[in-house]
Amino acid sequence: MERWHNKLAVVTGASGGIGAACARAMIGAGLRVVGLARREAKLKELQESLPSNLRQNFIPRRCDVSKEEQVQSAFDWIERELEGADVLLNNAGITRETELVTPGNTQKLREVIDTNIMGVIWCTRAAFNNMIRRDVEGHVLIINSIAGQQVLNFIDVLPSFNIYPATKFAITAITETYRQEFQLHKSKVRVTGICPGAVNTNIFPEEIHFYVKDMVRLEPANIADAVLYALRTPPHVQIHEITIKPMGELF
Repeated sequence: MERWHNKLAVVTGASGGIGAACARAMIGAGLRVVGLARREAKLKELQESLPSNLRQNFIPRRCDVSKEEQVQSAFDWIERELEGADVLLNNAGITRETELVTPGNTQKLREVIDTNIMGVIWCTRAAFNNMIRRDVEGHVLIINSIAGQQVLNFIDVLPSFNIYPATKFAITAITETYRQEFQLHKSKVRVTGICPGAVNTNIFPEEIHFYVKDMVRLEPANIADAVLYALRTPPHVQIHEITIKPMGELF
């Protein structure tokens, strides 16, 4: 990790769960981290929880990645004040309890699409173009899901995951498209998709906690380990996708 020492990472959805764990791991490995999230108070709690000598290496900034103008404003600020990101971890993701066939649920479906797909596109576009201008050996990582590899059949077990698998299938295609486009631009930027199974986070809506309380799950720190593994590989190595499941997972 020596080549990443004091480099800048941007982590979306950094206020809790996988994002917070990855921010901690990156700071522990010597990077500086800008944490983006809607819940600014949670970002500041994360900063305060770090060892006192490392708190200055975490920079909290409020940003809702489902809003293009907020994403652009955040990355303009990052470029202006900090030169730009060397690493981008697209982590922000949400689910909503509904079904595709439920009347009047357009807002819920749009929220998931705008966060899970468009947020990745807007953040990556801004970060990549800054990396190109600075001619750096950058790395874009995307937290995907095993739901981007198969539509999980939870009928009679869990409420429908509705649009969520479709957004993750889209991220699977987008990750490969980035690999091709980064190559087309003759860049030194790598892309890695990370596909966890169930993780012990608050991504599940409160309404379905009853269904998942006994499910075997990974811990956010397990995903952070995979992120550091991908970052540690030499610049000529392209770790395109990592799939991680907890022992005993049923799907």
